[in-house]
Amino acid sequence: MLELNPAQRRFLRAQAHPLNPVVLIGDTGLSEAVLKEISASLKAHELIKIKVAGDDRDERTQMLDTICQTLDAAAVQHIGKTLVIYKPADKPRLKLPKP
Repeated sequence: MLELNPAQRRFLRAQAHPLNPVVLIGDTGLSEAVLKEISASLKAHELIKIKVAGDDRDERTQMLDTICQTLDAAAVQHIGKTLVIYKPADKPRLKLPKP
C-alpha cells in the first residue's frame, strides 16, 4: 500500500476537491468488476473519488483498505460516503510535494 506524508495528503485533498465521483459502489459492495473499474479509473486519472451507497462506516473503511491494498494505491480521504484514492501513473501528471 502506498504511503503519503501529511503535506502530500493535503495537496491531494486540494486537487480532489473539485472532482466528481467516477466510480459508484452499490449495495452489493466491492466486487471484482468494481475493483477492475477502479483500477482503470486510477490509470486514467491518478486521483479519483468513489461514492459508496452503504450506510455502515466500518464497511466503507474496510472497502477503502481493501481497494488500497489490492491496487497498491493510497487512501487520501474518507469523508461520509466519499472515498478519495491516489495512485501515481507511469508518467505522473500530479507533482507531489517532497517528503
